Amino acid sequence: MTRYEYQAEKWNGEKVKGTVDAGSLTQVRVRVKNMGYKFLSAREITSKNIKGSSMNGLSLKEKIDFTQTFLTLNKAGLPIIESLIFIEKNGATRQVKMLAQEIKKQIIAGYTLSDTIAKYPNLFGHVYIGLAKAGEDSGEIDKTFERLIELLQKQGDIKGKLISALSYPSFVVVLAIAVVLCMLMFIFPAFKEMFDQQGKQLPAITQFCIDSGEFLKDKWYFIPIGIGGLVGTIFYMLKMEPTKRIIDQFILKIPLISDLVKAAAFSNFLTVLQISYDAGIPIIECLFLSRTTLSNTVMQDAMKVSIKKMQAGAHLSDSLKASNLFPKMILFMVSTGEQSGRLGELLMQCVKHIDQQLDLIIDTLGKLIEPILLIFIGVIVCFLALSLYLPLFQSYSV
Repeated sequence: MTRYEYQAEKWNGEKVKGTVDAGSLTQVRVRVKNMGYKFLSAREITSKNIKGSSMNGLSLKEKIDFTQTFLTLNKAGLPIIESLIFIEKNGATRQVKMLAQEIKKQIIAGYTLSDTIAKYPNLFGHVYIGLAKAGEDSGEIDKTFERLIELLQKQGDIKGKLISALSYPSFVVVLAIAVVLCMLMFIFPAFKEMFDQQGKQLPAITQFCIDSGEFLKDKWYFIPIGIGGLVGTIFYMLKMEPTKRIIDQFILKIPLISDLVKAAAFSNFLTVLQISYDAGIPIIECLFLSRTTLSNTVMQDAMKVSIKKMQAGAHLSDSLKASNLFPKMILFMVSTGEQSGRLGELLMQCVKHIDQQLDLIIDTLGKLIEPILLIFIGVIVCFLALSLYLPLFQSYSV
């Protein structure tokens, strides 16, 4: 998909600009027409790396630092150029400084802030670009950047919660693997001579551990190669659409994990939907922006159904219902917001509701993981203990 910048006209003659993702110029015309606008022109936005660097994206912290600093200076009444010069000289990281320098050059050349940001979708992301464009068009750039900071901090909170929930079990699993490797490579070979003196055939699990330890001790370089190969294979599978789709389908069938993935996705989706709607972006474009926050391919496909239904003239609640993704509570609140004219307010309540559900799921998952880890460690200890003591038990029984 290529990103295009379009110019269109409302029914009252007002000119509007925006950006869309499409496979061709014809698709851009269709998308603009579905938004209720009269298509005027469009041009492809070329994405290039700043100053030829290898920077393909800004970290979440860098986005927050750049946006927060720019907002603070802009609120203080400094012109955009002076604000960017300050960030260029005092940015938190080299990437932020380079970014400010490039945006400054583009604005001096006559481009608007949102047009310049739109040139770097790999750095900012489509949601950031869309909201910045809406804020500049509406003349509420400060308010829009406040929304952006709120959104970025929200994404950071969700990411932090997920990392916190997974860090402890990940540490325990890595530690268990390290202990097993040490046992196989150093402890079992030390017992080999004693076992050989017994002159008896060793139990299968003991022989397996000794053979594995000797192999790993002689061919230790297979350990980093194997770990690197496994990690590389996983990343490769996640990048390939067919395998990623299979993995995404499998994840959505795992109890509790599925709830966690859905809650995190709904939280990001509804937050972007609420913020972009309050920013004055057309509701169909809001759905397009919100869909970009979904990383699960199954959920992405489901949202395509919602977008098509919305383009056909359905209400937002009916469109979301067609995806078969959202809880009934969310659909009811969205429907109530549409009927009462308080959609933005009800969407915010939906976000709060989902956040509470996400916290509850993470707490439940944390409590469930602890006994599972205890069982996992217990199985490993029992296996290693039996491997060491079975030959001794055999010698005592004679």
